[in-house]
Amino acid sequence: MQIARVNRIKEFDGQKVQLNGWVYNSRRSGKIGFLMLRDGFGIIQCVVVKNDLGEEKFEDFKRLTQETSISVIGTVAKNDRAPGGFEIQTEDFTIIQLSDGYPITPKEHGTDFLMNKRHLWLRSKRQHAILRIRHQIIKATRDFLDSHDFTLVDTPIFTPNACEGTTTLFGTEYFGETAYLAQSGQLYGEANAMAMGRQYNFGPTFRAEKSKTRRHLTEFWMVEPEITFCDFEENMQWAERMVEYIVRQVLENRQNELAVLERDIAPLEKIKAPFPRVSYDECVEMLQKGGFDFEWGGDFGAPDETFIAEHYDKPVIVHRFPSQIKAFYMKRDPENDKLALGMDILAPEGYGEIIGGAERESDYNTLLERVEKENLPKEDFEWYLDLRRYGSVQHSGFGMGIERVVAWICKLPHVRETIPYPRMLGRLRP
Repeated sequence: MQIARVNRIKEFDGQKVQLNGWVYNSRRSGKIGFLMLRDGFGIIQCVVVKNDLGEEKFEDFKRLTQETSISVIGTVAKNDRAPGGFEIQTEDFTIIQLSDGYPITPKEHGTDFLMNKRHLWLRSKRQHAILRIRHQIIKATRDFLDSHDFTLVDTPIFTPNACEGTTTLFGTEYFGETAYLAQSGQLYGEANAMAMGRQYNFGPTFRAEKSKTRRHLTEFWMVEPEITFCDFEENMQWAERMVEYIVRQVLENRQNELAVLERDIAPLEKIKAPFPRVSYDECVEMLQKGGFDFEWGGDFGAPDETFIAEHYDKPVIVHRFPSQIKAFYMKRDPENDKLALGMDILAPEGYGEIIGGAERESDYNTLLERVEKENLPKEDFEWYLDLRRYGSVQHSGFGMGIERVVAWICKLPHVRETIPYPRMLGRLRP
């Protein structure tokens, strides 16, 4: 007899197996009962018949409570009416630990209550589906980059300097000096790219923005490809191709999870590169015609991004932003120094920015001038300036926020469900 998993159960049709897991729910009618067993890989129906188990075991079945850990022995049988098309004809079971008073019941619970019980909420069908899709998105991202000769190179979480100023950074004491939790691995990614040609770093990043919007977390995961000998146009092509690949992989491999979330997949099926491109100037005109009180030179907020994206049925690339609102390391447009060769990809269906990127400034003197103009501590950026001293080349890159992509693909109302244990303004536990 083999120990089986729910997601592989059809391989054991007609065979006796052992399944280890937890009681998702149970019900009975007279001498027959139904146990929904989850094992972390899926949920399966186990049929419990009193005449097969005997009086004592059937009484034990009546004692089963939600999330009791259990081991079931039975025969796999095909049943098209059962969830997943198979069920277990139960012959025996063992209670491992009887759960007492599991707090998350089938009734409605408030969001704050569920967030406080996040360590248990993850066991629910919906949260399980979201995390499976998150896993697929991360796998697809890495598969895409790995298959195109990108090398994963880790970047530090403790940094002596900021990418874009220190106003949204978490500072910490570091053996007598101040360090910051990284808001991006990009600067190190540029150094890695000069060594590897194509690199990506992937890990947690931190932003100390005091924001309570549905799109913000203080700790989130970001993947950041960086490519040498790559101009602005090629950079946009890499980004849109990666997004297209991710969506396709989710559609191919996570249909069950999308169904659990009741996600309409028709909009996702339209996600094919190339994506429409629209300049910042065109967006400003679009907003003003749409009744928005928006002036050239301002940064887009969530309502602005939503309005722009609503004009398209797939992600849209907004490019060439005012240099005054973009980071010091972004290359300026050769045709207009007031513009930076930066781009954002806005997801459709109201989900806003999922990717931000740019061509980087490769000239030493220009970059040094920017560091000084921004009043950045030159000594902390000497290593970064070295990249322009020793064999500088044209290079570009972008960062994609995993949680933003999960929220969009799953069509979730808030990013707090996109990460196992969200960190937000006012939430540090569990």
